Amino acid sequence: MNLFKRAWWRLTGAPGRTLMLVGLFFVICTLVLSGFLIQSAAARAADGAKKSVGAVATMQLDVNGLLASGKNDGRAPEGRQGGTIGTAGDLKRDLVDRICAASVVADCNYTADGAAFPTKTTRLHQPVPPPTGQDTTGTDLFKVDGVRKLDEVGAFRNGDSKLVAGKGIGPDTAKDEIVVEERVAKANKLKVGDKVKLKKGDLSNGMPTEEHEFTVIGVYRSGTPDTGQYVPAMMDPANQVYATIEGASLLGGRTTDGGGTLKSATFTLTDPDDLGALKAAAEKAGADLGIFPISVNDKQYRALVGPITRTADFATVTVWLVAVAGTVILALVVASGLRERRGELGILLSLGEKKPKLLGQHLVEIVACAVVAIGLAGAGSQFVSQAIGDQLLAGEVDSAREQAANENLRPDPSDPNGLARQGDDEAESQPIDSLDVSLGPADIAKVGATGLGIAALATLIPGARVLRLNPRDILTKGD
Repeated sequence: MNLFKRAWWRLTGAPGRTLMLVGLFFVICTLVLSGFLIQSAAARAADGAKKSVGAVATMQLDVNGLLASGKNDGRAPEGRQGGTIGTAGDLKRDLVDRICAASVVADCNYTADGAAFPTKTTRLHQPVPPPTGQDTTGTDLFKVDGVRKLDEVGAFRNGDSKLVAGKGIGPDTAKDEIVVEERVAKANKLKVGDKVKLKKGDLSNGMPTEEHEFTVIGVYRSGTPDTGQYVPAMMDPANQVYATIEGASLLGGRTTDGGGTLKSATFTLTDPDDLGALKAAAEKAGADLGIFPISVNDKQYRALVGPITRTADFATVTVWLVAVAGTVILALVVASGLRERRGELGILLSLGEKKPKLLGQHLVEIVACAVVAIGLAGAGSQFVSQAIGDQLLAGEVDSAREQAANENLRPDPSDPNGLARQGDDEAESQPIDSLDVSLGPADIAKVGATGLGIAALATLIPGARVLRLNPRDILTKGD
């Protein structure tokens, strides 16, 4: 007799058992398919975040790499005292500009640090004088930061500082133009367009006497107020001056050759996976990556996708647990059914039926139940997975935000005022808090393969053990 007919008669003749198998498969397939859908939605969200946020790669001097290279000849350009690093440790702006032109770079910025002594016509903002007898020669300076774009500086991007007059530093800003803080502007009665004179903040050749003239092109307001206590002038945010790379290099006593000397450069990549292409572009531009290594800071990307990645990981674990547990449970159910049908098996074998066909009949019965369950799971799993995914993701997002809030409440050791840590624009990135679950043919194919695999294992493992017996043993022996 045809095994498919026997399977059909068995399924219709025992509707209770058939419904139980369909229901069990429906639960298994629904949970497995929900896991697959959550994984797919998380992967799509992560890819979208990767493309929209990109990653920030940083390039700066590695002193150990320079010393290992043997290029630290100690020679310095004219006007600068020689040291142990030498000119080989200077990261030139012209080099970085060539790297910025690479196709994988969506945007770039760079900084240079420097300092400037006040002059008779340009005073520091120092509302509280230093304690009597304290030597402030090394701290009574303006802190000068050279930038490519002022609006890319963290304090301006997150709103802690903002321009109140004039314009900021840009790629086309002249080397003798600066932006000063509002309190310094008021103390010196400065307005946009005025000239100021500053001295180099470099004591390597003694106290500088040469004055350099700059034009004020902008005035900004810092979000950090005066504390009412003495703060070294160079550490007071009011004495922060922004200049071009060449201007900061000049005031910092470093070479201005090659467009100025940088402290570091950052490159925003269109895709975090483009780091290799960026390094290749840097080497082509002439950079020695042993001395100036490039590393990716994907903090913003990780902040965005952290909760959704953990949700996807949980879904993956769930899929495996459900698959294993489902296989075990179904194998026990099939084994129990085979024991109950020992008589039927023995009679069929006595009549000459082949053992593989008997096992095939049971496999057809289980697969038929699995196919029905997969169809039902496909109809309802999108709603189930959306609800489960949103619930899991909400918990992960709450945890991530709580952790970020705790981090921002910790005192910043670099802040002279002992204030809480000010999160930069990357740390303030809000994590992805929603899943876009959609069911596609690939998801149905995966859950179908999983369901049929479970059905095959659950049938073949116990079935092979029972059918090793001959008809006489099956009919005469007990369990």
